[in-house]
Amino acid sequence: MRVLGIETSCDETGIAVYDTDHGLLAHALHSQVDMHSVYGGVVPELASRDHIRRVIPLIKAVLQEAGLSASDINGIAYTAGPGLIGALLVGVAVGRSLAYGWGIPAVAVHHMEAHLLAPMLEANPPDFPFIALLVSGGHTQLVQVNQPGDYVMLGESLDDAAGEAFDKTAKLLGLGYPGGPALSALAEKGKPGRFEFPRPMTDRPGLDFSFSGLKTCAVNTINRENNARQTRADIARAFIDAVVDTLVIKCRRAMEETGINTLIAAGGVSANHQLREGLHKLAREMGGQVYFPRPEFCTDNGAMIAYAGCLKLQAGAAEPLSFYARPRWPMPELSPG
Repeated sequence: MRVLGIETSCDETGIAVYDTDHGLLAHALHSQVDMHSVYGGVVPELASRDHIRRVIPLIKAVLQEAGLSASDINGIAYTAGPGLIGALLVGVAVGRSLAYGWGIPAVAVHHMEAHLLAPMLEANPPDFPFIALLVSGGHTQLVQVNQPGDYVMLGESLDDAAGEAFDKTAKLLGLGYPGGPALSALAEKGKPGRFEFPRPMTDRPGLDFSFSGLKTCAVNTINRENNARQTRADIARAFIDAVVDTLVIKCRRAMEETGINTLIAAGGVSANHQLREGLHKLAREMGGQVYFPRPEFCTDNGAMIAYAGCLKLQAGAAEPLSFYARPRWPMPELSPG
């Protein structure tokens, strides 16, 4: 089975073709970062319009790269949520319409489900069950993954997601948008211990997250201190250390409470090397293993959508001719198969 995947949930247009016999055949991604950086964040209307311009040319390019035509595709998967409603509707409308025109089935894919399945695209994928740490600009979640479609939500952020806190703190430090990679690089030059930030919600039971207070602590520190380069680096270091420690502590709790010592991390923030180091150390201490998607599949991409959609199509799922987009879509609403 060959599945065309379409991702347009936010500010990246991702297209891919996945083959059940040969794996990922081709993929392409267009990022809107340069366009949105002028405004310091994603402008939904501009994002939607850019997806309209990019999606069809990218589909043609990916099919050409894979040496395929429309008649070689057996199904289409598209991101139906969560995300920006206008951006989602571009991929949903194009994907469902192409499937109708080509006479093949289509499936709607949950964006975060696709992220947690992204490590399955690698040569050495994890075995089920595993604990998934999903960390992105819009979500921070801990999920027990028993099998595809069978998920138990263990904890999630009650306010800002980790990626959102990264970007806001980076902006306050004058690092622009998106700020995560720049903040991480600046933190490498910082002195550990000069500033001590809280590890939110780690002093009480539970697996939920909260990063708004940590962000406020960073704001107050930035406003109080001088604007010297080293001071900014030291603040970045304190912030990164606090976020990584918090995520690692919560992952340890999840592994201890479930008895599952296989961990995966996915989503944009999972590319952060400080977080990866912390989770590798945790896995060694727990006698388990940790898995990550390759960096290009940590951010939004069509490959994860094609793979997740392929599993659904193999299980017999198919969307009716009508289509929908869900800007808010709780993962517990998903069902096995």
